[in-house]
Amino acid sequence: MTAETIGFVGVGLMGHGMAKNLLAAGYPVTVVAHRNRAPVDDLVAQGATEAASLADLAARSSIVHICAPGSPQVEAIVDALLPALAPGSVVVDCSTSDPNSTLALAARLTAAGHHMADAPLGGTPVQAEAGELSTMVGADDAVFDRLRPVLGAWAASVVHLGPTGTGHKMKLLNNFLSLGYAAIYSEALALAARTGISTAQFDSVIRGSRMDCGFYQTFMGYALEGNRESHRFTLTNGLKDMRYLAAMADAAGVANPVGSAVKNSFALAVNTGGAGPEDYVPHLADFIARANGAKQG
Repeated sequence: MTAETIGFVGVGLMGHGMAKNLLAAGYPVTVVAHRNRAPVDDLVAQGATEAASLADLAARSSIVHICAPGSPQVEAIVDALLPALAPGSVVVDCSTSDPNSTLALAARLTAAGHHMADAPLGGTPVQAEAGELSTMVGADDAVFDRLRPVLGAWAASVVHLGPTGTGHKMKLLNNFLSLGYAAIYSEALALAARTGISTAQFDSVIRGSRMDCGFYQTFMGYALEGNRESHRFTLTNGLKDMRYLAAMADAAGVANPVGSAVKNSFALAVNTGGAGPEDYVPHLADFIARANGAKQG
């Protein structure tokens, strides 16, 4: 078994399953509590060690995974880890982060004798528990070679895109597509309702056609079937990701008008009551319908 020791910061919806699969693969795993103790207690019962602090976790780990809401949280976590990291440690950011922040953190870690990799996630909490996530990785070749078996413990698909930062860039492009679909579906359903076409009628034409896809089906799990947890990704995270995409486009000097339109759809929802922890992407349809005086059904 490898000599790598794994620290895991953020054992929530996605991180719990990832850490569980690292334990199952035989890696020593250290976790730290935040707000919710239940996943920490469960992982400790499966053999994980609980650290008293982020510095304690850093001192016990050669590779630290971070699953956090966004770049401000990742930056604060790295600040706390950095003084206690052993030389040559790797910090792996599995969050959907701002690539500009990722590159700045990588420079800090490199200057201190460490390494940074970005390995954002594709998939759902169910897939995380099953070890069936995908990840798109930004890391130097030597660092990726070191990480590959570790990432393979929790991901079924591991794609190395290039140097640090490229994983987060690709993740934002991926989320631009999915969140763009959500905005289009929501607007189409509102327009359908206002023109006398029911959600069931809309679905009867789209489902199974060339316009159908896996994201459509999970999105419609709420719009058609009322399953509020059909896609557990919050509207606030969607808005955050579209803001990061806008920053990436600005840095590249690229016009991004469609991205701006998608961002504004999510901003409308978040700013009119959709900022809660259980307000998920498929619920965008309700907010767009209300803004247009339509009723889903």
